[in-house]
Amino acid sequence: MSTQTGPELDTPSRGHALVPGPKGLPLLGNLPQFGKNPLAFFELLRGHGDMVRWRFGRNRCVFIADPECIGELLTETERTFDQPRLGVAFRAVLGNGLIVARGRDWRRKRSLVQPSVRPKQVKSYAATMASSAVELADAWSDGERVDVKKEMAALTQKIAVRTIFGVDTPADSEAMGRAMDVAQLEIGKEFAGIGALLPDWVPTPGRARIRRAAAVIDSEVGRVVSRHRDGETERPDLLSRLLTAVDESGERLSDEEIRDETVTLYIGGHETTSSTLVWAWYLLSRNPRVRAALTEELDRVLGDREPGFEDYAQLTYTQAVVKETLRLYPTIWLITGVAKEGARLGGLPIAEGTRVWSSQWSTHRDARWFPEPEEFRPERWDAENGDEISEYAWFPFGGGPRVCLGTRFAMVESVLILAVLARRFELDVEPGVIEPVPSLTLQPDRDVLATVRAR
Repeated sequence: MSTQTGPELDTPSRGHALVPGPKGLPLLGNLPQFGKNPLAFFELLRGHGDMVRWRFGRNRCVFIADPECIGELLTETERTFDQPRLGVAFRAVLGNGLIVARGRDWRRKRSLVQPSVRPKQVKSYAATMASSAVELADAWSDGERVDVKKEMAALTQKIAVRTIFGVDTPADSEAMGRAMDVAQLEIGKEFAGIGALLPDWVPTPGRARIRRAAAVIDSEVGRVVSRHRDGETERPDLLSRLLTAVDESGERLSDEEIRDETVTLYIGGHETTSSTLVWAWYLLSRNPRVRAALTEELDRVLGDREPGFEDYAQLTYTQAVVKETLRLYPTIWLITGVAKEGARLGGLPIAEGTRVWSSQWSTHRDARWFPEPEEFRPERWDAENGDEISEYAWFPFGGGPRVCLGTRFAMVESVLILAVLARRFELDVEPGVIEPVPSLTLQPDRDVLATVRAR
């Protein structure tokens, strides 16, 4: 299929023009370039312009890099843009949860899930976040060598299990954790490889692995759901709130819907936060000035006590460290939509069926929106003296009607964990560049080993 979508799409409006991207191959289009390194490919597209045509196999695609157009895509989702149909691996793990659902089904599920992650509820989970981090801090010792990825994964798993499932059994988190590791790997492989173009019925070793991992996830979630149904009706965890939630017609979520939303919340509360914290420690280790500024704030605000939810608003520099980490290493690195009839971006019509792509990685590292974009500089987020940041130039949690419901949960969790651990320790990550690997989330390409230094 040709990349041309009609001459009317090339007409500039409001300064935007739809330009051709790199030439692709017959049948495959630009998939080989994309699959080799998606992050580098998006930066290559950004070099062509703010609205660039390319092909994913035979599928017509448009890449957008300008915050104005990104904002239009995000705010128009559900009206003039649809969620794309995702791959076998993605659907095997997330089912038809809130991230995947469309239209009326999405609106119903959002109304049922949203009360579980409102600010009042996140406040009630903050004590669990902080106390779990304190347990880890108490277990660390000066001079100890740790695997930061494993440490942060175990910690956020524990918090997820406690806040979502209301249990504290290691087997729950360990089995889910192993299955999610497989899911991360297989989703990344399928998304960037030839598997993205294969029909669902084609068997592959990767699809067999993802189905086995999904079966473990189903089993673990099903076991915990059954335990909840047989136990108390009034419990403070997220799962209990989902089990008792009712929609406008008085209907509750089905067992399958409970499973899908629970897994979605688990990924948001564990996988994304874990990854963010790993990148934060990596960046802090290589930026002594920032690390010193962070510990100065923690000493000033907290003194000798552990943080609580009431400290979150005062830990402005700690929040800035998390925001700047999410700018440089956005956990969610890609957002896509499919144009409906009448869709427009930047004043230009977009042909129905065109898949629109935007990348947090590419836009967050654009010097037009972030001066000295490769520098780790949390001060750019200072409310009074920081940079003037365009709306939708930073969108690690998406935006518009489908903005991630767990945004506040993730921010509070990241800040409190960082505050607990950085108040007592510094982590000296071993030398060497760590490259990001785009899978379900943005992961380090190797183990992140560090030496614990007591302050």
